[in-house]
Amino acid sequence: MTKLLSFEQLNIGAEILRKGGLVAFPTETVYGLGANALNEDAVKNIFKAKGRPSDNPLIVHIADYDALNELVTEIPEKAKVLMDKFWPGPLTLVFKKSEKVPETVSGGLDTVAIRMPKKPVALELIKLSGVPVAAPSANTSGKPSPTKAQYVVDDMSGKIDAIIDGGNCEVGLESTVLDITGDVPKLLRPGGVTFEQLTEVLGEVEKNSNVMTMKNLHHRE
Repeated sequence: MTKLLSFEQLNIGAEILRKGGLVAFPTETVYGLGANALNEDAVKNIFKAKGRPSDNPLIVHIADYDALNELVTEIPEKAKVLMDKFWPGPLTLVFKKSEKVPETVSGGLDTVAIRMPKKPVALELIKLSGVPVAAPSANTSGKPSPTKAQYVVDDMSGKIDAIIDGGNCEVGLESTVLDITGDVPKLLRPGGVTFEQLTEVLGEVEKNSNVMTMKNLHHRE
C-alpha cells in the first residue's frame, strides 16, 4: 500500500529510500520517482513501476556538491561554472560516470546525468536519506510528467511505497539536460534553463538535434 506523506514525515520517506524502496517527491520542475541510485535492485524497480525501457538513462539527484565525488570521474571547469550559476536548479549535467554508478542508472552508457534540485522538500529528503537519488518523472511512461501530488496518487498508487505531498511544482517543466563531457557542451534536452542562458554563461553550446546519446531522458525529473 502506498503511503501519502507530508513534509513533516520526510524521515519516513528517507528511510524507505535507504531500504531500497520507491518514493515519489516534488522538485521545482516535476514530481520524481526516486530510488537509491547506488542500489541496483531499487533502480530496476523504477523501470518496473513506470513501464520504462531499461536502456533509458535516469537522472541522479544530489543535495550537496561532495556527492559528485563518488558519482563522476572528473568535474570539468565548465561544469563548475554552470553549477555556480544554476545549482540548485533545473539544470542536469552529464558527466563521465564512476564505477559506483550502476549500469541500470546510466542505461549502459559511460556517462551519468546529475542535478541538484532547488525545492527545499527535495533537498531535505535527499539529505535525510544519505544517498544519491535516481529519479525520472513519477508517472507511467507515456503519460504527462506530474506537477501535483494528486496526479501521482492517481497514476502510481499501489505501484510504489510512498508519495510525498509537497505542493505544486513551480517550474512545471522538466530540467534542461546538458552534456559537458566533450570540448563543446551539447544540449540534449531543453527545459527550465534556456539555451540562451547557457550560451550567455558558456559562449558556445551545441544543439543536438539527434538526442541518441541520452535517449529521450524523461526527467524524473
